[in-house]
Amino acid sequence: MPHGQQKTVNELFNDLINMRYLTKSRFKLAEECPTKLFYTKKQEYPDKKMEDPFLVALAEGGFQVGELAKCYFPGGTDIKTLEYDEALQQTNELLKQENAVIYEAAIRFRNLFIRADVLVKKGSKLYLYEVKAKSCDFGEETGFLNTSGYLTPGWRPYVYDVAFQKHVLVNAFPENKVSSYLLLVDKNSKTTVEGLNQKFQLAKDETGRTMVNVVGDTSLPALGEKILITINVDNLVSRIWSGTDSKDRPLVTFSERIEHYSEAYKTDTLMPGPITPNCWKCEFNCTSEEEMHGYRSGFKECLQRGLGWDETKFVLPTVFEIWDNRRKDRMIADGKFFQFQLSEDDLSVSPDGSNLSRTERQWLQVQKSVTIDNSVYFDKNGYKEVLSTFKYPLHFIDFETSMVAIPFNNGRHPYEQIAFQFSHHTLDEQGLVRHAGQYISTEQGKFPNFDFLRALKRELENDEGTIFRYADHENTVLNQIYAQLIQDQVIGQLEKEELKTFIRSITHSSGNSTEHWSSPRSMVDMLKLVKDFYYDPNMGGSNSIKIVLPAILQKSEFVKRKYREPVYGRHSPILSLNFDDGWVWIQRDDSGNVINPYKLLPTLFEGVEHTEDFLTDSHYLADGGAAMTAFSKMQFTNMSFTEKEALTQGLLRYCELDTLAMVMIFEAWREWS
Repeated sequence: MPHGQQKTVNELFNDLINMRYLTKSRFKLAEECPTKLFYTKKQEYPDKKMEDPFLVALAEGGFQVGELAKCYFPGGTDIKTLEYDEALQQTNELLKQENAVIYEAAIRFRNLFIRADVLVKKGSKLYLYEVKAKSCDFGEETGFLNTSGYLTPGWRPYVYDVAFQKHVLVNAFPENKVSSYLLLVDKNSKTTVEGLNQKFQLAKDETGRTMVNVVGDTSLPALGEKILITINVDNLVSRIWSGTDSKDRPLVTFSERIEHYSEAYKTDTLMPGPITPNCWKCEFNCTSEEEMHGYRSGFKECLQRGLGWDETKFVLPTVFEIWDNRRKDRMIADGKFFQFQLSEDDLSVSPDGSNLSRTERQWLQVQKSVTIDNSVYFDKNGYKEVLSTFKYPLHFIDFETSMVAIPFNNGRHPYEQIAFQFSHHTLDEQGLVRHAGQYISTEQGKFPNFDFLRALKRELENDEGTIFRYADHENTVLNQIYAQLIQDQVIGQLEKEELKTFIRSITHSSGNSTEHWSSPRSMVDMLKLVKDFYYDPNMGGSNSIKIVLPAILQKSEFVKRKYREPVYGRHSPILSLNFDDGWVWIQRDDSGNVINPYKLLPTLFEGVEHTEDFLTDSHYLADGGAAMTAFSKMQFTNMSFTEKEALTQGLLRYCELDTLAMVMIFEAWREWS
C-alpha cells in the first residue's frame, strides 16, 4: 500500500476477519449464542441489529458517553488507528512509561484482542475502565446483585464484558496488578453546565464511520459536576472467573469458554447450540426475498440442523408468533413449535370479564391461523357499549420524545424525558376530520417540556371531548412532566398549579407517583381497545399501530372510499398542516393491496439536490427511534439549515400520520358498529 494511503473500513474489517481475533464484542456474542460466532461479519448473513433505529440511537449515545469519559481522564493519548498491529505497537510504547493514560488501548493475548475504553497505568498498577451508556442509581458493586447475592441478568453482559477484558489484560501483563471498573451514567446526577451534550457532536469520517467531534472547552471545570459514576467490579470479576456469580455453577469455566470461543472463531468452526425461544429473536435472519438475492439465514440453518426442518416448516405459524405468549418455554419443552399442535389447555384459555381476555385472544389467533380464516373478529356489541361513553369532539394525540444519556440542558438528569413534539387530530360527530394542531421544538439548547405542555393545554382545554392515545406512552410522559413541574424553580406558582391541574384532568397517576389521581377525562388507550375488541389475522401477533392500520385499510370499505380521494391537504376538505393539497392516502400496489400509508411518507430530502453532507444516513422517518435520533441531531450547531428544515418537515409529517392512523382506525370501528 502506498505510503500515507489509509485502508477503508471494509479492508480493515477483512484484516480482522483474516486475523480471526476474539474481541470483546465477539465474546459477548458467543455468550448469547456460540453459533453466532460463525455468522457474524459475514456478508452473506445479514445482521438485523445493524438496521434497528432504536439500537442505532443507543449506539450513537454510547459514542458520546465514551468521549465524555475520556474528558474525565485528561491528558491521555487516544489510539485512533484502526490498524491492529499499529494500535498494539502504540499502546505498548505508552505502557513502557511509568505513568500513562490511554484511550482505546489495544491489548492482545494469543488470539484475544481488546480495545480498552480507558486504561490508566500508575507504576506497576493498571486500571481498566469500561464505559457504558447504561444508567444506574447506585454506587457500589452490590447494586449489580439480586437479593440472593447473585449477578442479575440485566447486568450480566456488562460485568462479563469487563471480566473478559481483565482476563486478556492479566494474561498479557502478568507482572502488573490490574483493577477493573465500570463507568456508568449516574441517573441521580444533574448537569451543572449548559449544552453538555452539544460538546460531543456526532459526525461521519471520510470512510462513513460514526465518530464524535469534541467542540469547545471540555476541561473538567467546563464539564461541571460529573454525570458518570465509577464502580469497582474486581470482586464480581473474581466470582465470574470462579463460576460463583450465579446460583447454578457452569459446567465449563470462564477461561475454558474463552478458549473454546477463540479456537472456534480462529478456525471458523461452527459451534452448534441448543434450540431455545431466543433463537426466534436471532439477528442473523433474512427474508425470502433476500435469500433470492443470495443472502443466507443463520436462523434457518440452525433450525435445519437442530430440528431437521425442511422449507415447508418455515411457512407454518409457530408458537413464537402468538401475541404475548408467556408459555413458549413450556411449549418448546413439550416439543410444540407450531400453532396447529396447540390446544386450549396449552394456553390455559379462560375468560376475563366481558371483554376478550388475553388467553382468549391468543386462542382466537391460533384458531384463525390454523384454519386459514382471514375474517376479522370485532366485538360489535362490546365496542358499541364503550363507544356510547365517548364525548364529541374526539381528540387523537401522539407524542414524540427523547431520552439522552448526556442532557442537552443545565439542571437536567441523564435519561430524563424530553417531550419535543405532538400531533393532534379531531373528529366531530358529523365525521369531519381535522389536523387541528401540532407542536415541535427545534430550538437548540432549549428544554421544551413546559412549552410543549402549554401548547397541549391550549389544544385540549376548550371542550370536554374524549381524548385518545395509543399505548401508555402519552400518559407516562405527562406524569414525568408533572414530576418535573414539582421540581421546577422558574415557573410561577400559579401557572405551575394550572399546568399540574391540566395534567391531572386528562391522565391517571403512574404507579411510582407520589400523588394519586384518576380523572373522568383520562385519555382512552386505543391499544387497549384493540386488545379488548378487535383482531385481524393480518396483524399476526402484533398490535402496533403500524400493523393495525394497514390491516384496517384492507377491510374497511368506508375508510377506503373516504381516503382514496384527493381530499387531504393544507386547503382540502380534510385539513392537514403538513401535506400539500390533494394528498391521497389509499393507494394500491401491483397486486391490488392497499399500500401501508407509512410507506407513502415523502423522503426527508425530496427536492434537495445535495445530501452527501447531511448528518443522517436515512432518508425516511418511519418510527420513534428515527424520530428520536432526528431530534437529537437537530441540537447540534453544525447542522445545515437545509437539513434542519428537512428533518423538521419529516418529523411533522410522520407524527401527523400517527394521529391520522388513530382516526382511521376509529372510523372503521364506528362503521362496523
